[in-house]
Amino acid sequence: MATNGTNGVNHNASKYDPNFTDHVINLMAPETKPRHREILTSLIKHLHDFCREVELTQDEWIIGVNYVNSIGQAYKKNRNEAWRICDVLGVESLVDEINHKIVTEKGLEPTSSAILGPFWSPDTPFRDLGSSVVQDMPADGQLTFFHGAILDAETKQGIPNAVFDMWQASTNGKYDAHDPEHQTKNNLRGKFRTDKDGKFYFYCLKPTEYAIDTSGPSADLLKIMGRHPNRPAHIHMMITHDDYIGVTAQLYPNDDRWLETDTVCAVKDDLLLDFKPAKNDPHGAVLDCEYNVRLLSKKYKPDSTMLMGNANGERLPEAHTEKP
Repeated sequence: MATNGTNGVNHNASKYDPNFTDHVINLMAPETKPRHREILTSLIKHLHDFCREVELTQDEWIIGVNYVNSIGQAYKKNRNEAWRICDVLGVESLVDEINHKIVTEKGLEPTSSAILGPFWSPDTPFRDLGSSVVQDMPADGQLTFFHGAILDAETKQGIPNAVFDMWQASTNGKYDAHDPEHQTKNNLRGKFRTDKDGKFYFYCLKPTEYAIDTSGPSADLLKIMGRHPNRPAHIHMMITHDDYIGVTAQLYPNDDRWLETDTVCAVKDDLLLDFKPAKNDPHGAVLDCEYNVRLLSKKYKPDSTMLMGNANGERLPEAHTEKP
């Protein structure tokens, strides 16, 4: 469909200055890095086309400016509001899909990545295989034996010494850092190293669904869009190994009622879990869940240092402050 923008099909018929967008783009200096130029050129074109297409009024622009300002004002250590809004709009999931597509086009099938979310912690302790992350058992918790293997996506062989870093909310929908009245530090968090066959196993809770914080700019956006704030139940995982591309995702019970309308658009088919009744578990688990993860060699893409730093609440990690 043609737009009023200079990047539209009907360029010559635009009722707006057909040279303005190119003028702004050309203000970039010759020494601008090629990748910076590519990204900013596309951003300016799409942004200008958006304004022309919807014929943005001055009042609407001011509302937008104030909204962007409010995103920054809402930021604090355990609340990355801009990240949350990107999730509500599906941006982080889309970026994950783009990067996943790059490798699947090569005929490979690694486990999908999904959103990291704002609740990862670098302080999560290593625990022994077979131990429990449940330090504070809620009355309505369902102890689960969670196990599987981390495999090489090309060879299908198990990967020894990979790290399965997991975290989850308790049955009240809160993570340890936001629930000191009921949870001790690192409750429902743990890092586990795979054994010589690439296997991992530990005890956790069957996850519980919850609603995201319904205050602040992200909640305002949901209200405008007429959307609910609910997330399906999930277990977070971050899989790492020195020789492999990490996978960060959330794993969901396959019968959860919010899978189709997840408020942060992060559900993918290969991230669904099947919880079954446990049989004679020695530690009293009532459920059993098996899930395998497939990793690719690091030769396919770089690491995610910037992603991890920002998720940990670092407002400006070193990679952001690098001079062009």
